[in-house]
Amino acid sequence: MRTYDLTPFYRSTVGFDRLFSLLDQATSDGTPGYPPYNIERTGENAYRITVAVSGFAKEELSIVAKENTLTIKGEKAASENGNGKAEVLYRGIAARAFERAFQLADFVVVKNASLENGLLHVDLVREIPEAKKPRSIPIASSTPAPQVVDGSADKAAA
Repeated sequence: MRTYDLTPFYRSTVGFDRLFSLLDQATSDGTPGYPPYNIERTGENAYRITVAVSGFAKEELSIVAKENTLTIKGEKAASENGNGKAEVLYRGIAARAFERAFQLADFVVVKNASLENGLLHVDLVREIPEAKKPRSIPIASSTPAPQVVDGSADKAAA
């Protein structure tokens, strides 16, 4: 992938810092790859975020929902080398601290979270208040409704 250095433009422009920052973000791979995650739709208004957090205990993970942002953090408590039992010759299992932030849509709330088999599942539900739901409005006409004649007057005259 080709990268562009936009530093000369920063020096020669005033007030366009945000524009060049957006260009930097668009050209770079802004999504870190650790830890990997899935976002699934489990129902009409239900979603599930699954994050691969193998090697992390429940106490080392934190989930915070604030305003429209869901933040998942993981931090290892103590170094595994400090226990004196074994010396690690090669570390292929990632155990570094991480922080993942997800932007949530309006009215999306976190229902529950569970950790099983090294996967953290966070269940989300979109609960739209009744006042915000679309409602059907009947259309009234200004002309009077036609009256129904059943023909009983003809039988009475005969």
